[in-house]
Amino acid sequence: MSATNPKVESEKNLSSVEVTTVPQLNDNAHHVALEDVDEAAAFVAGFKGEITKEMSDRVRRKCDRHMLPLMMVLYFVQFTDKTTLGSSAILGIKTDNHLTQGQYNWLGTIFYLAYLVFEWPQAVALQKFPPGKWMACNILVWAVVLCCHAACSSFAGLFVCRMFLGICEGSITAGFLILTSMFYTHAEGTQRVGYWFLMNGTAQIFNGFVSFGVYHINPEIIHPWKIYMIITGGITLIVGVCFWFFIPDNPMKARFLTHEEKIIAIERLRGESTGIENKTWKKEQFIEALLDWKSWAFAIYAGSNNVANSLTNMTQLIINSFGFTVGQTALLGCVSGVIEILTIYSSVLVIKKFPNARAYVGACYSIPNIVSGALLIGLPWSAKAGLLVAMYLGGVGTPGFVLSLSWCAASTAGHTKKTTTNAMLLIGYCLGNLLSPQMWEAKYAPRYYIPWGIILGTYVINPIILLGIRYFLNKENKRRDKLFETGQAETEKFVDEQGREIDSTFLDITDRKNLSFRYPL
Repeated sequence: MSATNPKVESEKNLSSVEVTTVPQLNDNAHHVALEDVDEAAAFVAGFKGEITKEMSDRVRRKCDRHMLPLMMVLYFVQFTDKTTLGSSAILGIKTDNHLTQGQYNWLGTIFYLAYLVFEWPQAVALQKFPPGKWMACNILVWAVVLCCHAACSSFAGLFVCRMFLGICEGSITAGFLILTSMFYTHAEGTQRVGYWFLMNGTAQIFNGFVSFGVYHINPEIIHPWKIYMIITGGITLIVGVCFWFFIPDNPMKARFLTHEEKIIAIERLRGESTGIENKTWKKEQFIEALLDWKSWAFAIYAGSNNVANSLTNMTQLIINSFGFTVGQTALLGCVSGVIEILTIYSSVLVIKKFPNARAYVGACYSIPNIVSGALLIGLPWSAKAGLLVAMYLGGVGTPGFVLSLSWCAASTAGHTKKTTTNAMLLIGYCLGNLLSPQMWEAKYAPRYYIPWGIILGTYVINPIILLGIRYFLNKENKRRDKLFETGQAETEKFVDEQGREIDSTFLDITDRKNLSFRYPL
């Protein structure tokens, strides 16, 4: 008796399925044009096969192998590049460019101001153009601009460079959320967002060691902060080229998948109700996103959560003010990276075991943040070790924002509405990062009671917002369940021009209009 290859058998089962049509439509079926629904609908129209768990897992692993490593590397690069200003602060960028504290703060603000202004145009471009290629173009421009930092000798030059970095980075997180929702289920997407987001911690470790290394370069040959910019810009350039060639724009264009595997990749998302892709911008979905309370709730949470993110530009200066040398400060910055990696990875493991506990997990990880804020205000200036530990504790709450990114995307259906909601969340993220650098005024140094008080306030508010979002989404799920149980709502059927039934997953209808949609918690 010969052994049977399960992979071959699965593909046989898939390819042997016939595409069927509905000869006569019943009264409950609605006609839809394929051009008006999700791009994937035409690709799988009429498919009636069965996707086994083995087939689904095989395709998921293939997506992980071909996409996840490069996405993680890019997120590592983007955080490294975004925080080059903070790392360069102790390497001489302030003195060499004759920057005042106010000008230095503005270099942090202009990055997020440009991010804010261009976030909506970037969101529209990600829908209109192939997202993988659009992100790659932004990465390549961003790499060139980063290298141009080394040619700057004044505030004006750095201001322009930081502005262009903000414009380009507006495509990355939004694009990643779109790509992740195209290839992964809600539960899988939450884990993948965690995986590429924990690379921020890796970037902090990398920054610490590279800063320590370039600090020993003779400034008479080349200023240390300039070689630091060139190194990070060169790495970004290489990653941008790889992104262009290896990241697909959607499952239908994934060269690493066979035709059968592309169908599996799409069909395994059936029932997720968030769809794959639609190039048509729909005004009604845009308006619905603006009128949806949860879009604003996630945006407000992102803004509040990222007030503390202004520390990316201030941490090195604050640690240095504790009395540590420049070399020690650079290495101590690595600790924050280790903490971020451990907290995000542990939260991913918890969510994997308890997939509907996003708000609870985010709220629990916020508790050390509250302790951190209280210690930074309450400890005397002489307690340097305690203040340093308190600053490190502030990094424990990162999983809350990571979970909110994937949660927001998974809670929104309709491609235009999804891109709009993602943009609103990232605009909130921008506002938090844009305004907060301005609170680090020189007159508050060295204790910075006012900034730390504001940050402590956001640490308290953040878990309350997460728990509130969960409460109201759960309430809506129960309301919809009751409508179906009492017969006030029923599952509708949709068919294309040829009479082939289309699953609601690929209809490009919003979560509000699709009563079969259930919000992940």
